[in-house]
Amino acid sequence: MGWVRSRRLHYWLGAVGILFLTLAVLRGIFFVGFSGFEASALGDVDAVPETLGIGLRFDLRLAILLMLPIALLAWLPKWNLTRSRTLRWLARLYLALALGAVLLVYIIDFGHYAYLGVRINATVLRFLEDAQISTDMVWQTYPVVWITLGWAAATALVWWLLLRIERVTLDRPARPISRLSLIWGSALMVAAVFVAILGRVDNINLENPVPLRWSDAFFSGDNQIAALGLNPVIFLYDTLKVPNQPYDRKQVEAHYDVVSRYLSVDQPDAKSLNFSREQGAQPYALADKRPNVVFVMLESLGTSAVGAYGNPLNPTPNIDRLAQQSWFFKNFYVPVTGTAKTVWASISGVPDVSRQETATRNPLITRQHSLINALQGYDKYYMIGGNSGWANMNALIRQSIDDVQLYEERHWKSPMVDVWGVSDLDLFKESDRILREQGEGRPFFAYIQTAGNHRPFTIPKQNDGFEVRDLPLETVQGAGSRSLAQYNAVRLLDFNIGRLMEIAQEGGWYDNTIFVMFGDHNTRISQIPHMPPAFEKLGLESNHVPLLIHAPKLLEPRVIEEAVGLADLLPTVLGMAGMEYRNGAMGRDIQQPAPEGERVVPLVLREGTFPLIGGVTKDFLLQMQHDGSQPSLHDIASAEPLVDVAEQYPEEFQRLVKLTRGLHETSRLMLYQNVRKD
Repeated sequence: MGWVRSRRLHYWLGAVGILFLTLAVLRGIFFVGFSGFEASALGDVDAVPETLGIGLRFDLRLAILLMLPIALLAWLPKWNLTRSRTLRWLARLYLALALGAVLLVYIIDFGHYAYLGVRINATVLRFLEDAQISTDMVWQTYPVVWITLGWAAATALVWWLLLRIERVTLDRPARPISRLSLIWGSALMVAAVFVAILGRVDNINLENPVPLRWSDAFFSGDNQIAALGLNPVIFLYDTLKVPNQPYDRKQVEAHYDVVSRYLSVDQPDAKSLNFSREQGAQPYALADKRPNVVFVMLESLGTSAVGAYGNPLNPTPNIDRLAQQSWFFKNFYVPVTGTAKTVWASISGVPDVSRQETATRNPLITRQHSLINALQGYDKYYMIGGNSGWANMNALIRQSIDDVQLYEERHWKSPMVDVWGVSDLDLFKESDRILREQGEGRPFFAYIQTAGNHRPFTIPKQNDGFEVRDLPLETVQGAGSRSLAQYNAVRLLDFNIGRLMEIAQEGGWYDNTIFVMFGDHNTRISQIPHMPPAFEKLGLESNHVPLLIHAPKLLEPRVIEEAVGLADLLPTVLGMAGMEYRNGAMGRDIQQPAPEGERVVPLVLREGTFPLIGGVTKDFLLQMQHDGSQPSLHDIASAEPLVDVAEQYPEEFQRLVKLTRGLHETSRLMLYQNVRKD
């Protein structure tokens, strides 16, 4: 235990403590002076203490990050803070500048929130575009001189405290510490710092740690409460990572006519780029009694793994049976691969065509208009077996779906089986328990996100009798799976879907429910000779996923050959439910005729800063570079799909060139235009 006598350790911990207390005091000032809450809210509003606790964890993270350079200077082998006066003054200069910058951000944040009711973020940079006007406004609105003096005094006070802790600790005589004690103590400190920066101790996965994110502050769904949990420095940094020019307005304007016609915009206006349209109740609504709606996202399930789409190994007997009893979609596509991107498009109706990370990670746009809110009188649920904070999906869910009840790993009684939380079967069973308790006469919307068909492909011990099938590796690889574990994971997902139907029947909510079951993207495959060559050679296998709309008591079985996209699901379901709604996103009710003739679905075939984009129909794929260059048309059913058939089908080529570029550029705009202002 000799390491606890370390001068450098005492100095570093003391400095972190001073910085943390400073940030905590600033959080208290914000709470009392700017948040709009009374001090009594700590006891009266349930979510306030928990949100403040999240904020304090962010404050601790920032305090440690600020002191990491000092830790480096302190623990250099020979030339360090205990021996060099030059390094001491270098550390002091760094702390003075860092403190000044941090406190300045807090002052701007306080004023920003007092003025706009929003914590400081990257949009504050827009004021620099009119610097003179902004400066005049600040000078005329706030006591700038007094604020500046207060900023300088606060910076000096905290810097003086840091100087005092430095002298009290580093200037005292050194005490001997054994090498073993030093190694053991250093390891312990590294682990403690890692956990503190991570900001959470629940379900730590060393291979893929999930840190505390800004979206965790939005767990209550109330923006005013969420503001209490944000750290302005960290939040500003997160928002600055978002591209400054996320869409090309000129390209949207150039393609406005073709896209507004595609979307059947009621009152087209190329100047305002209006894509909004009102949709009345449809005559094909199912019944007077409003049906429940259950979205079941089938993790990593592409069509190549499903028997109904041609897989020869019979891995999905339940889904195949349901396909015969349902609306079965032969050509359904997600616009972009990735779970978070699928969740985004299915909730917002806008393809996530962001070119850096995912739209869910952009705190400026996660409050989207969602057609789920058009289900008036419905109770709304989102159920996931693991952590909804992954990729900040919880921010989109809580901010976009009004009064949503979000259930995740901390709410389930069942044991966690792997990093993705409880098993899909347990998720279905516990979701059934919740849905059975629905109030009499109140319909519900539930979004259930599965995760079992994903590495590590866990087969839980409690699985209601599911049995693993042992086949030769070359056999499963010849039908698309890269391993036997992947093949059995698909089988387990299918087994659980069969059990979900039984559970719903036993629970009494099966007959009046529309089940919408869809894959979020295809997983890595080996070879798929049972699928058209275009799926592998043109990359369509990643976006081509199964879709069933299952409601045998409400819908007659039907096979849909036309191309349908993920954004079309909510408009279609609302049409079935007889709901009126306003839609400003990309989705369309598939029961209404497509203005462009044969339906087109926009795709991103290769992601990145310079993506490859596409437009797919039942028969053709048009692909081009993101800037519209190198367009080519491909016959999906052809044995040689890489051949450009543009000259053979010139009218189709020209039609798809305009739609593909227009839909992609408009989707980029809609990510921001579809943000809720309320």
